[in-house]
Amino acid sequence: MSFPLLTATAVLPALGAIATAAVPAARRNAAKWLALGVSLATLVLAVIVLVRFDPDGDRYQLTESHAWIADFGVRYELGVDGIGVALVALTALLIPFIILAGWHDADPLETGNTRWRPTQGFFALILAVEAMVIISFEATDVFLFYIFFEAMLIPMYFLIGGFGDRAHEHGEETASTQRSYAAVKFLLYNLVGGLIMLAAVIGLYVVAGNFSLQEIAEARANGSLEMATSTERWLFLGFFFAFAVKAPLWPLHTWLPNAMGEATTPVAVLITAVVDKVGTFAMLRFCLQLFPEASKWATPAILVLALISIIYGALLAVGQRDIKRLVAYASISHFGFIIMGIFAMTSQGQSGATLYMVNHGISTAALMLVAGFLISRRGSRLIADYGGVQKVAPVLAGTFLIGGLATLSLPGLAPFVSEFLVLVGTFARYPVIGIIATVGIVLAALYVLVLYQRTMTGPVKAEVEGMPDLRARELVVVAPLIVLLIFLGVFPKPLTDIVDPAVEHTMSDVQKKDPQPEVEAAK
Repeated sequence: MSFPLLTATAVLPALGAIATAAVPAARRNAAKWLALGVSLATLVLAVIVLVRFDPDGDRYQLTESHAWIADFGVRYELGVDGIGVALVALTALLIPFIILAGWHDADPLETGNTRWRPTQGFFALILAVEAMVIISFEATDVFLFYIFFEAMLIPMYFLIGGFGDRAHEHGEETASTQRSYAAVKFLLYNLVGGLIMLAAVIGLYVVAGNFSLQEIAEARANGSLEMATSTERWLFLGFFFAFAVKAPLWPLHTWLPNAMGEATTPVAVLITAVVDKVGTFAMLRFCLQLFPEASKWATPAILVLALISIIYGALLAVGQRDIKRLVAYASISHFGFIIMGIFAMTSQGQSGATLYMVNHGISTAALMLVAGFLISRRGSRLIADYGGVQKVAPVLAGTFLIGGLATLSLPGLAPFVSEFLVLVGTFARYPVIGIIATVGIVLAALYVLVLYQRTMTGPVKAEVEGMPDLRARELVVVAPLIVLLIFLGVFPKPLTDIVDPAVEHTMSDVQKKDPQPEVEAAK
């Protein structure tokens, strides 16, 4: 038997989480280095997976299949296509930067009274989330996917509720209350979505007799498994609802600004750049592949919801006075673009959506982490408390600007390619939706540039004077992300070569072909 590479990529951070949690309380620095080492080793495994993946080979590669709960047809089945392997690589890439950025976020904290912040638990929980997200991207058994789709809520709940942002405009007691509220809201929203999905998973088993994604999809394609139209639609809605909560899609988005606002900055990046991608990924892998007819039936309504997310998220970002909540609402707008690209049912739209997942993860991580470094210096998340930062911390301001320009999809930076493909793919089949969605681009320029103008330019505020520039550890976190944004912005081909064959398979699942351009015949 060949080495179980996919299993190792998920098991390593899980074992690392256990080992990190077991480090003695007095050795918290050792726990940090252990967590960082495990995350880097996981990145090496993810790179090996990426190198061994052949874009022109079978749809699912590096597959593993073992009997698990035979009486219910549940198997331990893993495999990655081009979309899954790209997101596994993204996850493994971002976790070391998240750990480095949060190096001191769980150190002992002294305020009016002293309370212990368990450093080991903080980093162990991050590694646990990494393990669950990676196996979610690899699972080809629906039940196996569901288990980890739900299980990741547990460590995320403790990361949000137990390790809050220290830069809070109110006192510690109020901050603790708001953290608890944000964590409970996150948990309840996602649990409700998960319970509805569980009913749909059971319904799928009743209809198909097993949980294997590949077997069910092949049976649907060759006609040996037929679903009544109403059954397929109800099952689709059960899956899609859970994924729309996770993504998040308007109007199921309201947990995200609370969670990102109250969590530490690295955890906020973990939420929007890593965990939320599971929702949009699952729409491509499960909704379109298992329920192709229902996906086409629901497309008009989903496109309208995605369009509302784009405009609504951008408008609320414009009006924010809290830096972290601004990035949260901007992410809601960006997830609207991703979902719009998925359900445009064109190869350009779905390729753009997949690229957007990767590029949004990198750009949001860059912007949010630099914002976190800024907030940690001033001790405030309020935009009004800053001004003239570029004069005292030019490197910080410069990296903040590049992260912001990537967020507004400036040509030459990675998200531009994604957004352009999504809009082209949507316009080809739904021109009105595509045209209206461009308003989101204008609003993105507004909220990003206004944010930069108010925080970085103008006279230096007294509270900002003497603010240190980025330190060596912070540069190590930010610089690689900036390089990736520029590299993938001018040369996205390595990523598109991996993604495009998987998108072709997805288009085949839903039996859709790209609309032919209407060109007048030459006279």
